[in-house]
Amino acid sequence: MNALESTSTRPYLIRALYEWCTDNGFTPYVAVLVDDSVQVPREYVKNGEIVLNISYDATSSLKLGNEFIEFKARFAGTAREIMVPVSRVIAIYARENGQGMAFPVPVTGVPAEEAPPPTSKPSPLSSVPAAPAEEGKVVQLVTPDESGKSPDHEPPRPPAGGGPRPALKRIK
Repeated sequence: MNALESTSTRPYLIRALYEWCTDNGFTPYVAVLVDDSVQVPREYVKNGEIVLNISYDATSSLKLGNEFIEFKARFAGTAREIMVPVSRVIAIYARENGQGMAFPVPVTGVPAEEAPPPTSKPSPLSSVPAAPAEEGKVVQLVTPDESGKSPDHEPPRPPAGGGPRPALKRIK
């Protein structure tokens, strides 16, 4: 089997980072680029993306498969069935420290109704430049330096709780 015939590394990396988060007491979050194939509560989608807590405490019946991530979760007290194609996951990281991995953005874009208006400020994850969907390229999360500036761009605003948030940096 050659590289073109092999299965994607994305689901294996997602499972590995999920396990690393849980082993270290961190909360695993996945960032998802939403399109019609993604089954999530649309009212929580912002700028064509949604961030989901996939920790053991936040989900039930979690299945991290090779094609889909499936689970049940509560949103505003209402149980919802969530199904995300693995190909739509653009990052998995620990909520507490931002360590994790981002993946190349899928070639297909977001539907017009989910796309952010041209004048809106993009989310930190949407600032990751689109690249051909090549396996093996890794994007590393980096923390701003002491001055609060990220190495490549304007730093995101820290959450209300204080402290700098990690930023995404592409590693080639």
